[in-house]
Amino acid sequence: MASPSVLRSESVGLQRFGLGFGLGQDAGIRGAARERCLAEIERRTLPQPTGLPFSGAAEIGAALYAFEDAERAAREAKPPAGQQVAAAAAPPGQTSGAQNQMAQPKPANEPALPYRTYRDEVSARVRLALEAETGFGERLVQFWSNHFCIGATKSNMTRIMAGAYEREAIRPHVFGRFADMLVAAESHPAMLEFLDNRLSIGPSSPAGKRRGRGLNENLAREILELHTLGVSGGYAQVDVTNLARIITGWTVVGREAVLGFPGSFAFNAGLHEPGAPELLGKPYGQPGKEKGLAALTDLARHPATADFIAIKLVRHFVADEPPPALVRELSAVFRKTEGDLAAVSRALVESNAAWTAEPTKIRSPQEFLLAAFRALGRKAEFGQIVGPLTAMGQPFWQPSGPNGYPDGNEAWASPEGIKTRIDVAAGWGRQAAGSVPDPRALTEDILGPLLSPETRQAVARADSKPQALALLLLSPEFQRR
Repeated sequence: MASPSVLRSESVGLQRFGLGFGLGQDAGIRGAARERCLAEIERRTLPQPTGLPFSGAAEIGAALYAFEDAERAAREAKPPAGQQVAAAAAPPGQTSGAQNQMAQPKPANEPALPYRTYRDEVSARVRLALEAETGFGERLVQFWSNHFCIGATKSNMTRIMAGAYEREAIRPHVFGRFADMLVAAESHPAMLEFLDNRLSIGPSSPAGKRRGRGLNENLAREILELHTLGVSGGYAQVDVTNLARIITGWTVVGREAVLGFPGSFAFNAGLHEPGAPELLGKPYGQPGKEKGLAALTDLARHPATADFIAIKLVRHFVADEPPPALVRELSAVFRKTEGDLAAVSRALVESNAAWTAEPTKIRSPQEFLLAAFRALGRKAEFGQIVGPLTAMGQPFWQPSGPNGYPDGNEAWASPEGIKTRIDVAAGWGRQAAGSVPDPRALTEDILGPLLSPETRQAVARADSKPQALALLLLSPEFQRR
């Protein structure tokens, strides 16, 4: 039997690397959390969300174009205000030609296709996290999805494709090669839309000469600053501009389907800047799409990328001030294996420093919601997800900018943030009170070796069952990982 110190360390690890102990889970997981996390890595694959209306981005793109075309047709068919009044006064059975052309309206309470799809993707995403054993893989999906973030509120396309982007560009590569995830993310239609590469045209390309339009550097800048080298990675403005030249032509197939299936990725040679631009002193003159692939592959293998990723991983999982030795260890593994993320994840989980560090990280709102739902046995109902996460400032796939959601305590432990958590926890306590027989027993079960005498006493002395459950969720042992 594991010693109390080992059980405590494993319980901290279950929260640090996973999503916390769930209602009805086998208590034996507490003594084998590291072993279970390592087993997830060895499997190399993660399950995909199920029960979704669209299989992927290409199918979604076609549906989106059809939706937008129908919306446009309905707007154009709608008669001017004066004609609407006349039509309303017409005898029964007599309608104008414009009215006959209008599509059947959807019910007033039914959201539009992009939002419905977003809703379904969020619910499926949360359902998968609630079903996970430890949740280490799901935590890594969260981390990488935020690292290569898109914003669902940018447009209809980013909203409807946000879930598919995570399913296609992030989830398959969590235990694969960083270079593969990098290419998948930067070439995904959602990313090309979010960071405006669809608008980028090589000035000397056929389209550039014809239209008099030029580069959009947004995607190139974020690839260097946020996705690979980091802001201190040694690149200059000329590298941003040249990388933008290199990836001209990376675009999304339009509704006309000239280059492929509507809504899918395509390389458009007519938009591509000719030549051999230099990136970090190296010229790239490969033909077509290969030029961009070669540049991304080299960026993925760059030592600055290894350092940047190592710092972010350690900051996310261990401490706001990443232990330098652990950062160096992960960076070395990243370089040695050329970005094998399974090897990097294994080095993180196997490090004793990562397990013995005191739990100082505050769970982010998404982590808090998932841990609370697991502890209380709640279901993945969208209305119960979107409200609390919006209130706490971290709805799925909606960061305020391309740098993603912040990853430090300062962002989530502000006075206003703590007040909101108290309100959210109180609401969850009221909603779960009818299904939890004894909050004291649940507290013992969920927190296990982490439970302090102070929290045990506070829950036991609560004035009501809802208050007791809220105190469990707000306890330092539950909030910190």
